[in-house]
Amino acid sequence: MATEIIKVEAVTILENEAQKIQKLISNQQNHLCIAQCKAFEEVVDTQMYGFSKQVEYAVRLNVLTSQEGHKMLANLEQELNKVYSDVYEKQQEEAKGK
Repeated sequence: MATEIIKVEAVTILENEAQKIQKLISNQQNHLCIAQCKAFEEVVDTQMYGFSKQVEYAVRLNVLTSQEGHKMLANLEQELNKVYSDVYEKQQEEAKGK
């Protein structure tokens, strides 16, 4: 019973961390900054790396399965890819308009 409570708490903490990173990514409205700003990429890379280490630790403690951990990371990566795809599409549209 206590192990299940620990797992629920750990998953909740990791999900909250993932939401913070998703918010950081999705709140980046200035697509020019994303395209040209290395600081944004570095912040996201650092956040993603830290999160991946937290997930890895949870897996090693058997709080998460490797599949659950992979799914959490994959969801974040999909969100980041979506933002970059949106930026690319906007840049292409702007280039056509010039």
